[in-house]
Amino acid sequence: MNGIDFRSLLALPRRFPWPVAPILALVLFATVAAPAAAATRAEELVEESRFSLERMLIDPERPELKQFLEKAQGVLIFPELVKGGLIIGAEGGSGVLLVRGADGTWSAPAFYTLAAGSFGLQAGGQVSEVVFTLMNQGAIDALLSNEFKLGADASVAIGPLGAGVEASTTTNLGADIYAFSRAVGLFGGGAPEGAKIFARQTWNDEYYGAKALPRDVVIMRKFFNPQAESLRKALP
Repeated sequence: MNGIDFRSLLALPRRFPWPVAPILALVLFATVAAPAAAATRAEELVEESRFSLERMLIDPERPELKQFLEKAQGVLIFPELVKGGLIIGAEGGSGVLLVRGADGTWSAPAFYTLAAGSFGLQAGGQVSEVVFTLMNQGAIDALLSNEFKLGADASVAIGPLGAGVEASTTTNLGADIYAFSRAVGLFGGGAPEGAKIFARQTWNDEYYGAKALPRDVVIMRKFFNPQAESLRKALP
């Protein structure tokens, strides 16, 4: 298994005193197991993203989502965006980015993470499914930069009934990005400002079995994984 001889793990107690040996064994095992776990988690995220997208597309309270997706050049799906805090708040989750090509088809997914923090009078917790529609190439280029910041690199407008996600919003109807969400739970107080979205490169590499940069996946289309086919077909 990745060149690790597990018989050497059994010999650790003879070579190192307690409790050093168990700690070393756990470290070695984690090093071996981490890539496989990441690949499995990436596959789960693709499926969760599809389920989340399908639920939101048939939600009678969000009929506008399908219309926005049909016009969008890209989509960023976070099936589980968790927000919570007491005085100091935090928000985060993993998602996938897909980009529409010149032929109208959707790319394979690239993996991303959203992270935000805030300070102020706040309490509670909330879990949201969030779909960001990227309406132009400028929004896609900003997201493909090394680190994308909502409200700084592109204007962001909340979808008509997209309650549940807050991040440097604007009411500009010609925005680059719109956010639609379904939320469970209650969160009161200050909204996280300047949420950052950045590539989850380890998952990209594990999912495609090679060094797969987001631009190579969604723009150049150098990589493909058949496991994502159902997600691509779920997009209008």
